[in-house]
Amino acid sequence: MSDTIEKIKCLIIGSGPAGYTAAIYAARANMFPVLYQGMQPGGQLTTTNEVENWPGNPEGITGPEMMVGLQAQAQRFGTDVRDGWATRVDFSGDVFKVWINDVKELHCETVIISTGASAKYLGLPSEQHYLKMGGGVSACAVCDGFFYRNQEVVIVGAGDSACEEAHYLSKLCKKVTMLVRSEKFRASKIMEERVRKTENITILMNHDTVEVLGDEQVVTGVKALNKTTNEVFDIPATGFFVAIGHKPNTDIFKEFISLDETGYIVNTPGSSKTNVEGVFVAGDAADHVYRQAITAAGTGCMAALDAERYLAAKE
Repeated sequence: MSDTIEKIKCLIIGSGPAGYTAAIYAARANMFPVLYQGMQPGGQLTTTNEVENWPGNPEGITGPEMMVGLQAQAQRFGTDVRDGWATRVDFSGDVFKVWINDVKELHCETVIISTGASAKYLGLPSEQHYLKMGGGVSACAVCDGFFYRNQEVVIVGAGDSACEEAHYLSKLCKKVTMLVRSEKFRASKIMEERVRKTENITILMNHDTVEVLGDEQVVTGVKALNKTTNEVFDIPATGFFVAIGHKPNTDIFKEFISLDETGYIVNTPGSSKTNVEGVFVAGDAADHVYRQAITAAGTGCMAALDAERYLAAKE
């Protein structure tokens, strides 16, 4: 065996609420977890300015602050938190092999996958600018809709999730304009009917987003294109929500781990177990329904407990 190979009892791939919570529980169970933070240390929440629905923070907390605290708590109990990301895996044998940055080879007794999912965006420079500024662009209405109470917002999307988020926003916002890029919804009929029947939702079919408008700090509107008439016009708005889907960060596992048709890891219901015994999943890599920090943390706890029981059964 090469000297460059490192043996690890519990490897956690990815950070964020799922990974750090798994690390806290694994460390307290003397599993000596090693956690690699991935390409976005702290996960999606590091792009969120204010988190007001995390229990125990009555005044709210910023996403980066929350991740710093979770990391510090994991390290307090002995988690080895490292920079780097998994680039290749081999789960075909009794020892799980993982390569970090295509160089370092790890041999693991258990693996917890908490690589999350990345929201899809339109890719407009203005959209990315205000996303980074935290000035009015969001991919999560449940997370951020509260900040737009009694205001006017725009949401882009045509599927069930977009309809659900538009309906959620309609309960908080004065007006919701829904931009559907094609001539028909991709959503189920019942979801389409729900938004069509909601008085303060305006649906613009066959419309594209040209630009997110603002004052360089916050969003003030959206420039839209009517693809039928080629008319370009501005929609006043303080928030711009993108609901065109998420991509789970699971590509490197697909040869060994069962994924659904959209790439989410299939876990045994009521557990964090995957189809490979000894490999577990936590957070948004397997969750396309809730996608909340608190649910990710809960599954991180489950994954660590499942991994601990797996190791105990082998002794």
